[in-house]
Amino acid sequence: MRAETVTDLDMPCAAVLEPGYADYALEQEAIQRFGACVLPVSPEQDAVSALNERNVFAVLVRERPIDSAIYESFPKLKLILRYGVGVDNVDLNRATERGIYIANIPDYGAENEVSDHAVALYLAVSRRIVSRDREVRQGEWGIGQRDPIPGRRNATVGLIGFGRIARSVCQRFRALGYSRVLVSDPYLDEETRTYWDVEACDADTLCRESDVISLHAPLTTDTRNILDARRIGLMKKTAILVNVSRGGLVDEDALAKALHGGRIFGAGIDVFDQEPPATDSPLLKAPNTVLSDHCGWYSEASVNELQRRAGAELARVLEGHPPQNWVNRW
Repeated sequence: MRAETVTDLDMPCAAVLEPGYADYALEQEAIQRFGACVLPVSPEQDAVSALNERNVFAVLVRERPIDSAIYESFPKLKLILRYGVGVDNVDLNRATERGIYIANIPDYGAENEVSDHAVALYLAVSRRIVSRDREVRQGEWGIGQRDPIPGRRNATVGLIGFGRIARSVCQRFRALGYSRVLVSDPYLDEETRTYWDVEACDADTLCRESDVISLHAPLTTDTRNILDARRIGLMKKTAILVNVSRGGLVDEDALAKALHGGRIFGAGIDVFDQEPPATDSPLLKAPNTVLSDHCGWYSEASVNELQRRAGAELARVLEGHPPQNWVNRW
């Protein structure tokens, strides 16, 4: 059964807002036995209008914010499920007031993909891969010391946040020869610190002493712009910033100014405060900056697991159980 052709308004419906996967066969298969359907709603459509009179029991999202109209328009809504880890695009308090489960999929096996992407961005910036490629294609050669590349021997990597992905990044940087790892994370306990042989420090110290800073914190009111103009000003002139977490962790205007002014060496950015970024974003023209389209999590294997686990959460709720990864527990 193709979800797009379902027309029975009484059928329980899991609405996918901002659809971006090839199909939703895995989710549909998981809830078929309940007589339920999956209904993708394109980004161009107003979700409330598109789902008018539907029996919506679940909403699935990636980055699209869930506005108040969603909470108010679907009285049978039981679940808002985020394809991924962070839930900063969902109003947890409003959902809790209405008895709506908020769930995420925090451990769908993408930590290797994201950590690989973080290190790939670092290497591309550090070795000036993108600009070298462009220059060679334009007929240049022997570029050498015109664009210096600092050495990274016995260097220090700083990790803001130290969850699963950050730990995977830690392993990869150690394999590259980074002998010292600084961590700024209020939840870092002594057992974890000792096991991973990292140094706990505050964000200011991390910014001053790190050769590479990689961001892995959730976006909250406390972490928004955790790298502001002041902290970016503390960074070494040879430092590289990598962000594969959330765009809002960085003051993008301050970062762009630092890059354009040669205050830091470069940046690898996979996430933006506004996605896609505005066409006039100064980051798009910043020197020695490598950008990607929030794809650090992606591989065919990670997508398959993400969708399979989303389907399992939908089935749990239809069976009358809370989701396994229930975020706003009451």
